[in-house]
Amino acid sequence: MKYIDVFLEALSAEKGRGKNTLSAYASDLNHAEQQIGDLLTATDKDIQNYLSGLPDKPSSVARKASSLRTFYKFLMLEKIITKNPTANLELPKRGRALPKYLSPDEIELLISSSGDIKTSIRLRCMLELLYASGLRVSELCELPMSANLGDKLLIHGKGAKERLVPMHAEAQHALNKWLELRGDNDSKYVFPTNSASGHITRDGFFKILKKCAVLSGIDPKRVSPHVLRHSFASHLLANGANLRVIQTMLGHEDISTTQIYTHVLPEKLRDTVENAHPLAHNEIKDI
Repeated sequence: MKYIDVFLEALSAEKGRGKNTLSAYASDLNHAEQQIGDLLTATDKDIQNYLSGLPDKPSSVARKASSLRTFYKFLMLEKIITKNPTANLELPKRGRALPKYLSPDEIELLISSSGDIKTSIRLRCMLELLYASGLRVSELCELPMSANLGDKLLIHGKGAKERLVPMHAEAQHALNKWLELRGDNDSKYVFPTNSASGHITRDGFFKILKKCAVLSGIDPKRVSPHVLRHSFASHLLANGANLRVIQTMLGHEDISTTQIYTHVLPEKLRDTVENAHPLAHNEIKDI
C-alpha cells in the first residue's frame, strides 16, 4: 500500500483540498521518498538531512518541510506509525515577499489595450472580472454560468467554500457583452473552449494576457493573473476598504494571509496626515 496516495485521498475527500494543492503535496512527498527511501521508516535525522541538503530557496524548502509534517501528522492520527520524525523539526525561516501589483493607471491601460487583439471582448471581460472581484485564475477560467447572479458572482473557492463577490457596473457590462457574443449556449462555462476541460485554460489565458501587456507598453514580466488579484486587494485597502471585507472577497481562510496587503498603508497614512492634520499645511517658521 502506498500511504502517500492514501494521504492524498484523505485530503481530497475529508478536507476538500483542490487539485493544485494535492498536486503540490504529491510532488513534495514523492521527491522526499525518492531521496530518503521509505518514509514510514525515516528518522528525524533522515528528514533533517534531506531538508538541509536541498538546493532550493528557503520558501521552497519550507513548503517541503510543511508537506512532510502534515503527512506524518496524518500517519500518527491513523496509527500507521507510532513516532513522528517531524515532531521536533525546525522549519526554515521564510520571509514573505511583498505582493507585486500594478497602479490603477496601468490597470486601465491594460484593460483598454485588450481591444486590440483577437477575442478582445472575452479578454476584456476576463480582465474586468479579475480586477473587479479579485478572483483566482482557476476560479475565473472555470467560472460556471450558474455563478452569474447579475451584480455579483457566487464563487466556489478552495476547500469547496462558497463566497459572494460583487461586480461594479463596468464589470457587469463587460460580462453581459461577452455573454451576448460567446455563442455557445450549451456550455456550462462562462469562457468555453474546445479543450478537454471545456473551458479556457490557465495557460491559454496567461499567454493572451502577456500579449496584452506588450500592446499596452507594460513589461510582461510584471503582468500575471495573480498580479491583477494583488492589485485588486492593494487598491481596495489603499482606498479605505476594511481588511476583513477584503479577506472575504479573496476567499482567504486566515486574516494573516490578507495582511500582506498592508504594505500600502505607510504611504496612505502619510498622505492622510498631510491632507487631514490641521497643522500640516502651516508655513514653517524659524523659532
